[in-house]
Amino acid sequence: MARPLTADIDLNALRHNYQLACELAPDSRSVAVLKADAYGHGAVVCARTLEDLAPAFAVAAIEEAVVLREAGIKVPIVLLEGIFSADELETVDALGLSMAIHSDWQLQAVQDFSPRKPIPVWLKVDSGMHRLGFHPEHAEQAWKRLQSLPDKVTDVHLMSHFATADMTDDRYFLSQFNLLQELAERLDAPTCLANSPTVLAHSEAHGAWNRPGVMLYGSDPLELSSDTSRRLQPVMSLRSEIIAVRELGKGEPVGYGGRYVTQGPARIGVVACGYGDGYDRHAVDGTPVLVDGRRTAIAGKVSMDMLTVDLSDLPEADIGSEVVLWGKSRHGAVLSVDEVATYCDTISYTLLTGVLPRVPRRYR
Repeated sequence: MARPLTADIDLNALRHNYQLACELAPDSRSVAVLKADAYGHGAVVCARTLEDLAPAFAVAAIEEAVVLREAGIKVPIVLLEGIFSADELETVDALGLSMAIHSDWQLQAVQDFSPRKPIPVWLKVDSGMHRLGFHPEHAEQAWKRLQSLPDKVTDVHLMSHFATADMTDDRYFLSQFNLLQELAERLDAPTCLANSPTVLAHSEAHGAWNRPGVMLYGSDPLELSSDTSRRLQPVMSLRSEIIAVRELGKGEPVGYGGRYVTQGPARIGVVACGYGDGYDRHAVDGTPVLVDGRRTAIAGKVSMDMLTVDLSDLPEADIGSEVVLWGKSRHGAVLSVDEVATYCDTISYTLLTGVLPRVPRRYR
C-alpha cells in the first residue's frame, strides 16, 4: 500500500482552460506557457495534451525546451528569457526554437551567428516592470537592427510584461499599455503582451500572440474574480487521506510548538502531507481543507511529512477518509488553490510549482 498523497492532474480541465483563453482572444494566437515543468503539472504530459490545439509553447530556458524536444514535441517553442550565453544559439538553431531578445548582448550574439534558417524573435521592451527588456527609448533602434538581419531573424514581434494587470486599479497597466501601443503603431509591429490576467481582463492588449500561463492550470490570477475567471477549472488536485485520529480533551496542544490548543473536546485527524511534499509550512490554523468533500481546517503547524486537521464537526470522518488540500474532491466539492494561498501568505504559483517530485502525479 503506497503512501496516499498524490497530485491528480485533470487533462480535460487543462484543455478547457486553454480553449477559454482562445475564446477570449479569437483574433490572437495563444502560446501555452509550460515553464517550471508546466507550473508543477508535468511539462511533457501537458504539452502532449495541448499539441493538437496550441500553435506554440513557451518555456523559460533552453533546458526546458530540450526536455520537450527529446520527448518528441514538435510544436514551436519560445524561450521567454532568450539565451543565457551566445553558445546556446547552436541549440536554438538545431531545435528550431524561437527566442526573446531583451538586451544588447543577445542582439549582438544573434547578429554574429549564422543560423541554418532565420530564428523567430520577440523583442522585449521594458514598459515599466523593470526586470528585462530594452528601455523604450532604445527599443526602436533595436527593432531596426533586427529588421536589417533577414538572413538571421524572422517573424519579429514586440513583447513586454505588465506589472499590475491582475489588479482592479488599472492606472499603471494603462500607462504601460499606452506606451507599448504607441511604440507598436510607430514601428508597425505585431505584439505579444497578454499574460493570464491580461487575457482574462484586458482585451485591448490582446495582440498577434498572447501567452496564457497560470490560468491554463485553473488558478484565477485576478485580484477580484470575474464571471470569466470563474469559468476556469482546477487542473491539479492535491489529494491524501486521514492516516490517524486523536481524541483530545480541552486545552491540549497540537503539533510543533503547541501553536494550536483545543478549545474543548476535539477530534484531530493526521494527514499524509507536509512541507517535505511542498505543502506550505506557513499555513496558519484555519487554512481550509476538504475531508470527504466537507470543509474543515488545519489545526497546528505543518510538519515535514504530516499535517493535522480538525475533525470535531465531522464525526463520520476516520482513517482512510479523503483529504483534498486543494482542487476537486471525489465528492464534488472544490477548494481553490488561490484560497489556500491566501492563508499561506503566498500565491497559487508558489503552491503549484512547489509540489515536490516525491508526490506522484496521476493523469486522467
